[in-house]
Amino acid sequence: MPRVNTPDHSVPSDLQDPAAQDQGTPEPDGEVVVAGVTPLHEPADGVPPVVETPEALARTIAAFAAGTGPVAVDAERASGYRYGQHTYLVQLRREGSGTALVDPIALPDLSGLSDTLRGVEWVLHAASQDLPGLSEQKLLPDAVFDTELAARLLGMERVGLAAVVAEILGLGLAKEHSAVDWSIRPLPREWLRYAALDVEVLVDLRIELGARLVATGKAEWARQEFEAVRLAPPSTPRVEPWRRTSGLHAIREPRRLAVVRALWEAREADAAQRDISPGRVLPDSAIVAAATALPTSVEALAALKSFSGKGTRRRVDQWFRAVQAGLDVPESALPSSRGPRSDAPPPPRAWPDRDPAAAARLAAARAIVVDLAAAHHLPVENLLQPDLLRRLCWTPPADIEPAAIAELLVAGGARPWQVELVAAPVSAAFVTLR
Repeated sequence: MPRVNTPDHSVPSDLQDPAAQDQGTPEPDGEVVVAGVTPLHEPADGVPPVVETPEALARTIAAFAAGTGPVAVDAERASGYRYGQHTYLVQLRREGSGTALVDPIALPDLSGLSDTLRGVEWVLHAASQDLPGLSEQKLLPDAVFDTELAARLLGMERVGLAAVVAEILGLGLAKEHSAVDWSIRPLPREWLRYAALDVEVLVDLRIELGARLVATGKAEWARQEFEAVRLAPPSTPRVEPWRRTSGLHAIREPRRLAVVRALWEAREADAAQRDISPGRVLPDSAIVAAATALPTSVEALAALKSFSGKGTRRRVDQWFRAVQAGLDVPESALPSSRGPRSDAPPPPRAWPDRDPAAAARLAAARAIVVDLAAAHHLPVENLLQPDLLRRLCWTPPADIEPAAIAELLVAGGARPWQVELVAAPVSAAFVTLR
C-alpha cells in the first residue's frame, strides 16, 4: 500500500524524508479495491477511547481478565520519525473484552495488563518486530501465535497483514496509516480507527491459519518457530554500526572512512538528544558526500548539494566539526578498509579461490536446502538461515555424520524440525565430496 503522511500532523519540512512521501495514488478512502475482498471500514464495536489514565487502565485490566480465548495484540512505532523503536500505541482485543487502545507513553508500566493475561496465547503479526518494544512496557507473553510466520510456513507468497487477511478471510484492511508518526498526541481518530482494525480479525486469522498448519502437518514446526521468537534474546549491538551507512561501499580510503564514522557518531548523538530518526537529522547520502569531497571549510561543506536542506544548513557548523574530527584522527586510529574482524565466513564469491572444498560443500548444501524448501512449500530462509548454512559449509565438524551436523545446527539456533529435515541429506552430500 502507498505510504501516506497526514499533512496536519507532518514533521517540519527540513526533516521530511522523501522515502516516506506518498508513492502512489490510493482510492479516496485509502483502500485498494480487490475483487472478492470485503473492505473493513469501522471496528465492530466502534473506535474506543485511548486508555491513558491509571483508572482507565484498571478498567481495561478487569475487562481483559473477564475475556476468553486468545488475545490479539499489535503495536505502533514511529519508525522514520523518532529515535529508536519505541512503542507509541498498544492495541489489544479479546472475546468478551472488546478492543483496547493503550497509550504506553502515558502508562509506561503495563505489567498489570500482562499479569492478567498469564497463560493466554497472544496473537501477533510479525511478532519479532513488536515484542522488543512491548517488553519495555513489561508486556511479556507466555505463548505466541505469529500470523506472519504461519503464512510463511504455509508457503504464502505475500505475508503482509493486509495480504494475508485478504487471502485467508476475504477481508480488506486499509494500510494507509502504517507509516505515520505515532508519537503525535492526540492521535487523530482515523489513525485510531486503523489501529483498532488491525486487531479486529487477528484471532479469526489465527484460527484459519492454525487449521491449515494442522492440515499440512506443520503445526509442530510453527509451535517451535513461535517459541523461538518469544524467547529470542535482545539483539546484540553491532560492531562498528556506522559501517551500515548506505553508500559506504564507494568509500575505501581509511581517512574518508574516519570522516564517515565521525559524522555518523555526531548524527547519532544529535538524533538521540532530539529524539528524531537519524535519517531525518542527516541523510546517509550527505555523510557519504562529505567523506568523498573532504571539504576544508564550512562554506565548502554547505556548498554540497546534500547539505542544501534548511535543517542541514542550520547545523552545518556542527557537521563541519565532525568532518574535522575525522580528518584529525591519528593514522594509528584510522578504521580499516576491510571492516571489523569477525568469525563469519568470507563472502561466498571468494570461496572458490580461498577454499574450493568449502565452495563445493556450499553448492551441494544450497541445492539440498532449495529442493527441500520447494518440496515443503517453504521460503528457503525459513527452512535454514543462510548465515548458518554458510558457517556449516565453511567450518564443518570433523565428524560429518548426521548427529555431528545436527549438533552444529542446534548450536547455531536451528529448531528441531529444521535439523530433522536438513542434517541427514547435508551429511550425505558432504560424505560424497570427500
